[in-house]
Amino acid sequence: MKITANEIASTIDHTNIRRTATAKDIKKTCQEARRYGFRGVDVLPNWVELVASELEGTDIKVIVLIDQPMGQSPHFKRMDMCKQAKQDGADELDVVINIIDVKYERYDEVLADLKEICRILPTKVIIGSGYLTDEEIKRASTVVKEAKAFCVKTATDKDPLDHIELKEKARHLQIMREAAPGLKIKASGKIKTYRDTVMMLEAGADIIGTSASIKIMQGAKRKKTKVKTKKK
Repeated sequence: MKITANEIASTIDHTNIRRTATAKDIKKTCQEARRYGFRGVDVLPNWVELVASELEGTDIKVIVLIDQPMGQSPHFKRMDMCKQAKQDGADELDVVINIIDVKYERYDEVLADLKEICRILPTKVIIGSGYLTDEEIKRASTVVKEAKAFCVKTATDKDPLDHIELKEKARHLQIMREAAPGLKIKASGKIKTYRDTVMMLEAGADIIGTSASIKIMQGAKRKKTKVKTKKK
């Protein structure tokens, strides 16, 4: 299938999770999302209220990143963060799974935590695939589906996979797709160019998380590309 620039834009969660970002920066991110028609704007919790105000009257999702980089906050704190985000106007949660619990195979605890969180708002769960073995990626993806999240996501900006390792991320997407059929898949971390984006979509991603959205769109507008999408 051929994919247009507008279709690519509709897959992108335009991301600004810089700790040094100012209100002016966040407003600019929202303006860019409006101009290009991005799927959503993904920010840290302290900016949710501002983003909700800036995007009012649009279909662009207000998305909040919860508990980066390793998802190790106590359950009650994670719940409080998610509830506050909902109160501030978030539409979706991007929640980091407790990666240490996954590494130690404490899957019952992981599931119990995520089940409650997923009742608050539509939830994408970040599994930190670059930290995990193939078997752990499979098991974590299964748990995410069981918790009733709607999407499993690869990573945050702290992804240990570098840009040159995007083929490995693409392989992770395929593992996630096979382990949790029916879930949306979000690719994130070191996706910097139009070509990177096409690679992720061909590997089975439904959503792209990136702060390089404008550069990607500049590449997309120059040409239409045939994307060989995976069966979903």
